[in-house]
Amino acid sequence: QEHYGGLNGLTVTWIGDGNNVLHSIMTSAAKLGMHLRIATPKGFEPDLSITKITEQYSKEYGTKLLLTTDPLEAADGANVLVTDTWISMGQEEEKKDRLKAFQGYQITMQTAKSAASNWTFLHCLPRKPEEVEDEVFYSPRSLVFQEAENRKWTI
Repeated sequence: QEHYGGLNGLTVTWIGDGNNVLHSIMTSAAKLGMHLRIATPKGFEPDLSITKITEQYSKEYGTKLLLTTDPLEAADGANVLVTDTWISMGQEEEKKDRLKAFQGYQITMQTAKSAASNWTFLHCLPRKPEEVEDEVFYSPRSLVFQEAENRKWTI
């Protein structure tokens, strides 16, 4: 909102794990007028009960929702590209399998070519290079440090 001046009509794309951060976005995006496009590998989809709620909110608020396994399809026309860690606390033993499952899900400048011309990038930190390449993470379009600062004000 700070960057775009408002949220209504924005398209947010999540590329990565169907985790708690995604669940929070899913339960709020439609209420804020945002379209949501989600790409997760098979077996790493968001919780089905959260997906059902999100589908209901999307209909209720007139927004679009896409769930896919194709990161480029999800990134198509996105204003905001978002990801998070692929290996959360307590999943360290799954690291090898998760890294294999998430091959092709790294957000790169190639991914961003599918996005809208005014795209930005978010990540709730800490970030690992396999999740997003340096060229995106450290670009002027990356709002990760403003995002981190804003999170401080909610604590």
